[in-house]
Amino acid sequence: MTFYIAKTVSLSFDRALEKIVGELKKEGFSITAEVDVAKTLKEDFEVSFRRYRTLSAFHPLLAHRALETEDKAGLLLPCNVIVQEVSASATEVMAADPRAMFTATGSPTLEELAKQLGNKLESIIGHV
Repeated sequence: MTFYIAKTVSLSFDRALEKIVGELKKEGFSITAEVDVAKTLKEDFEVSFRRYRTLSAFHPLLAHRALETEDKAGLLLPCNVIVQEVSASATEVMAADPRAMFTATGSPTLEELAKQLGNKLESIIGHV
C-alpha cells in the first residue's frame, strides 16, 4: 500500500484545482487552508517552482468520530490534497491515504474510519 492516492488528468492546473475543490465539497469536505507552494517559495526564497497547491480538506463528521475515539487523531487531520502542474495540459491530483496513516494508531475503530475516508478520497480523485 502506498501512502497516497493519485491521478494524472488531462486538464490545466486551474481546471483541475477547480474540479477537485468542487468534488471535495460535494462529499462533505471543507477546505480549511490552502498553500500556494510556488508563490511561497518565490516570495520567501526567490526560488522558482512549478504550480503546486496544497489543500487541507476537512470532513467534520468523520473527524468528529475519529476525535471521539482518540483525541490524538487530530494529528492526522485534516487530509492533505495536492494539485501539481505536470505540463500545460496535464495535472496530477493526489491525497494522503488515511488508510495508510491511521494503521499506526492500532485502533480498529480509527482504521475503519480511515477506510471510509480513503474510499471517499479515492472516489473524489476518480471523478476529477
